[in-house]
Amino acid sequence: MIKMSHFLTGERIYLRPHEEEDINLFEKWFNDPEYRVLAGYPLPQNKDELKRFFEEMCKDEKGVYLGICLQENDRLIGSVSLFGIDRISRSVEFGIGIGEKDCWGKGYGTEAINLILDYCFDTLNMHRVWLRVRDYNQRAIRCYERAGFKREGILRESLYINGAYHDQVCMSLLKKEWLGRG
Repeated sequence: MIKMSHFLTGERIYLRPHEEEDINLFEKWFNDPEYRVLAGYPLPQNKDELKRFFEEMCKDEKGVYLGICLQENDRLIGSVSLFGIDRISRSVEFGIGIGEKDCWGKGYGTEAINLILDYCFDTLNMHRVWLRVRDYNQRAIRCYERAGFKREGILRESLYINGAYHDQVCMSLLKKEWLGRG
């Protein structure tokens, strides 16, 4: 497979299209119980499921799926996704995961969010970016709020995880809010 260049570049990270060899790290992350609980939904767990997952991502014409890599050593540490791109309403759902635990809490997710939001609003000309986050993932909620996302609703007890029901917090950010920040 031909390696793609940086798609979006920040100060410490860059975003690039996923490559076939990324499957090995996804397998590690998706089989980590702590990562799976933060994700809050079933994830493919074996190589065959992951290959099908990657094939579906590549075919998705309404999505953008990118790896998050460190500038200093090209290490893949996570993934950011845009899916369900609605070009009429100019709306897209957003998701992010930092799979490498030694990279948690270091601001890489925040930098990736800022890069992808610039892309959403400037390049894709989206009006609204939205997401769903598990109610117990307070670190992610704080990160999204720092980026400017507003809470707009709760999907009450919409997920059943580890023997209990959990809410999902729906959040969104409008282009005018992004452009009017600080």
